[in-house]
Amino acid sequence: MRKFERDKGLSMKRWLLLVCIGLSSSVSAMDTYYIDKKHSFVNFTIRHVVSKTSGTFHDVTGEIKLDPAHLNEASIVAKINLDSVNSSHAKRDSNIKAPKYLDVDAFGQATFVSRKVVLTGAQSGLITGDLTLHGVSKTLTMPFKVLGFGADPWGGQRAGFEASTVIKASDYGFTWMQKAHAPVGDQVTITLLIEGIKAKPEIGVMK
Repeated sequence: MRKFERDKGLSMKRWLLLVCIGLSSSVSAMDTYYIDKKHSFVNFTIRHVVSKTSGTFHDVTGEIKLDPAHLNEASIVAKINLDSVNSSHAKRDSNIKAPKYLDVDAFGQATFVSRKVVLTGAQSGLITGDLTLHGVSKTLTMPFKVLGFGADPWGGQRAGFEASTVIKASDYGFTWMQKAHAPVGDQVTITLLIEGIKAKPEIGVMK
């Protein structure tokens, strides 16, 4: 009886050890990619009168944690500097930044923090997270694609991603569309083009 209990105890310890090793392996396999703001953009399109206008936020920072073999465990934190808007028209950019529209002096940053990833293919899926804009946070889900992983010419490793979504500005407290015959619409199409630079592993220090 004692031998059975001893063997049972050893089996339980082995099982716990295997679980810990498995969890450790899972954690160590997660790589960190820092968003390269020189090659990452958030593009938008919105109705203007009877047509559409577009622009880009070119100052995007943050990080992505992922294991290419388990993309469903990936996570992202992205920060968008709204003062970096460029619609190819300086006066319009000033109007976009003004209190009537984005009010960048009061709300200069938008953020997206992921909650979960569901794969729909080997290199595609749906990412759900919280978008905070104009002081309001909303949960949204958007489709994404992995554009690739590979070496860059400077000895580093990079990853590329594309995602898109459609939001209503009114959901985030904006009111510009409420006036009769307002020239700017409510629906905004957003496309994220993200390039990440893989963090280089730190040299371990004996403790």
